[in-house]
Amino acid sequence: MTRILFVCTGNVHRSVLAERLLAARLPPGSAVRPESAGTEAWPRPGMESSTRAVLEKLGGDGSGFAARPLTAQLVGEAALVLGLAIEHREAAVRLAPSAMRRCFTLKEFVRLAVGGVDEVRGGEGAATAQGGVPDGEGPRVVDGFDVVVAAAAGRRGAAAPVPLAEDDVADPRGRPHPVLYGCAREIDGAVSALARLLGGGASV
Repeated sequence: MTRILFVCTGNVHRSVLAERLLAARLPPGSAVRPESAGTEAWPRPGMESSTRAVLEKLGGDGSGFAARPLTAQLVGEAALVLGLAIEHREAAVRLAPSAMRRCFTLKEFVRLAVGGVDEVRGGEGAATAQGGVPDGEGPRVVDGFDVVVAAAAGRRGAAAPVPLAEDDVADPRGRPHPVLYGCAREIDGAVSALARLLGGGASV
């Protein structure tokens, strides 16, 4: 089982949506296991009704969720750690410095991995600054989860920089419902690209 850990602040909106939307976009039998945690979260069962509503509108499953705090053990056990903002990526690295090459923001990872995979494959496509892919083009599938992560890590520091805010997903907490829904759509676009890039991972 290959664990992907999504991290936000409260494990209430952003990381929850990323976890459950990625699960919905992966094919049956995928060995990729999405999980989530929050830098300021505390253990509590159930999902907030507002989060569940937008999640289920986009085809995700809101059942059986429990919020939990981010720990060094969770970071260490994950094959890939994806913060929803730069502060979450940095928090994960502080907890487990040895995991630095496996820690990114979600949008940063998609942007770097797509470009890195294109270089490995000799392709011409490139990720957009928003963490997506060129219009009308999906990320190329690469066999091997480790290859995708290594491609992203290899391009960090070498790829053209983007404004820091472009690698973040803004926190919708306390904002009107349309803002939360827009956040969910943004996350869905990124995790859908991630699912295509991974090709579902290995089957189980």
